[in-house]
Amino acid sequence: MSIRLRLTLLYSAILALTLAAFSFVLYAIQYRYTLNIVERDLVANANRIVPMLLTAGRGERTPPWMRQEFALGNLRVRDVVRILDSQGTPFDLAINQNAPDLPLRPRGLERLQSGQPWIEVIHTEDGRVLTYNSPLIVNGQTVAIIQVGRSLADRDRALQGLAITLISGSLLTTAAAFGIGWILAGATLRPIHRITQTAREIGQTRDFSSRIPYKGPNDELGQLARTFNEMLAHLQEAFQQVAHALQVQRDFVADVSHELRTPLTTLRGNLALLGREPPLPPDERDDILVDLVGETERLIRLVHDLLTLARADAGQRPVIESVNVAELADETCRQVQQLAPDRPIIWSGPSSTMALANRDALKQVLLILLDNAIKHAQGEIRLTVTPQSEWVRIAVQDSGPGMSPELCARIFDRFYRGDESRSTAGFGLGLSIAKALVEAQEGKISVQSEPGTGTTFIVHIPAEK
Repeated sequence: MSIRLRLTLLYSAILALTLAAFSFVLYAIQYRYTLNIVERDLVANANRIVPMLLTAGRGERTPPWMRQEFALGNLRVRDVVRILDSQGTPFDLAINQNAPDLPLRPRGLERLQSGQPWIEVIHTEDGRVLTYNSPLIVNGQTVAIIQVGRSLADRDRALQGLAITLISGSLLTTAAAFGIGWILAGATLRPIHRITQTAREIGQTRDFSSRIPYKGPNDELGQLARTFNEMLAHLQEAFQQVAHALQVQRDFVADVSHELRTPLTTLRGNLALLGREPPLPPDERDDILVDLVGETERLIRLVHDLLTLARADAGQRPVIESVNVAELADETCRQVQQLAPDRPIIWSGPSSTMALANRDALKQVLLILLDNAIKHAQGEIRLTVTPQSEWVRIAVQDSGPGMSPELCARIFDRFYRGDESRSTAGFGLGLSIAKALVEAQEGKISVQSEPGTGTTFIVHIPAEK
C-alpha cells in the first residue's frame, strides 16, 4: 500500500469518525430535546385538568370529588386524555369513551398509587405514544389517575429524516474528502516521487550532477528536497575525489614502477657482469660494486620515502608538542650549511617563536625545503620565521629561475618533477612528503613563484596560545 493511499485512508477515517461522533451527538441532543418538549406539554395539560375535576358541580354518576363532566367536555387539547380510578380502570365518562386505550404497567400503577407521577412510552397500532400519568390526590389518597398521551409519530419521522440526512451527508462528505485528499496527497508527495526518480536515475547512470527541481515552500518536503540536493552535491564531490584519488593511485603505481625499474635494471646488469667468465679485471669489479652500493642506497631512500607517505596516508598523526621554531630553524640551517658550504643560507626571525608541532616532522619539512632550494636554484637562500595571531609562518625563499603557474599547481604531486629531463637527482617525492607532514600537524603549505623571480615555499604551523 502506497504512502499516498495510506495518508488518504487515514485522513478519510479520521474525518468519518469525526462526522459519526458529531452526528451521534447531534441526534442524541435532538432526540432528548424534542422528547423534553413533549413531556413538558403533557405535564402542563395534566396540570390544567386537575382543577377542573375538583371545582365542577356534583353529579349522580360521578365520584364525590368530581362535580360536572361538562367542564372536561369543554377541554380542548391536542393530546389523548383519559381518567382512571386508583386501580387503573377507566371511569364511565364521555371523555374516556372516544379515547384510545393507553396501557399502564404494574410498576407504573404502583408509583401512581404511592402519589408519584409516571411517564413512559407505549407502543400502539398507530405507533409510539408518550404518556404522562399524574395521580389525583384528595385527602392524602390517590382517588384517580389522569392519563395524557401524545403520538410520537411525527417526531419519529422527523428524527428518522434527520438520521438519514446525517448519514447521507457524512458518507458524501467522506467520499468527497477521500477524493480531495487523494489529489492533495498526490500533490504533496510529488517531490518524493521526484526524489525517487532522481535516485533511480543516479543509480542507473551514476550521474551525481542531477538535482531535484523543487520550487515549493520551505516546508518539510522542501527541506527534504534541499537536503537531498545537498547530499547529491556532497556525493558528487566525494565521487570526483575518489575518481581523482584512483587516477592519482594509478599514476603513483606507474611512477613507482618507473622509478624502481631503473635501479633494478642496473642492479641486474651489474650482477650479470660480476658473474661473467672469465672474471672482470679488479678495477672494473670495484666500479661495479660502487654502482651496486649506490643503486641500493637509492632503493633504500625510495622505500623510506614511500613508507613516510604511506604512514601519512594512513592517518598516523605525529605527537604534537610545544616547539621553539626559531631554535629549530637555526639548527636546521647550520646542518644544511655544512652539507653545502658554498651556498649562503640565512635565517631571520624572533629568537623565541613557539608553535604546536612535532619537532622531528617539522625539521624534516625544513630539510626538504632547503634541499629543494639548493638543488634548483643558485645564490642566496633565506629562511624566515614570522609569528602571527594563530599561526607561525615559515618561508623558504630562493633566487632561482622560478616556476610557471602550471608547474606551481602540480609541484606537490608525487613523482612530479619540474625538470622534464630529470637531470636533477631525486624521485619527486620530497615536496609531497613535506605537504603530508605539514598537514599531519594541522598546518598548511603553499608556494609562490613566477618565472625569473625565484620561488618561496610558505608553511603555516599552529601557534602556541
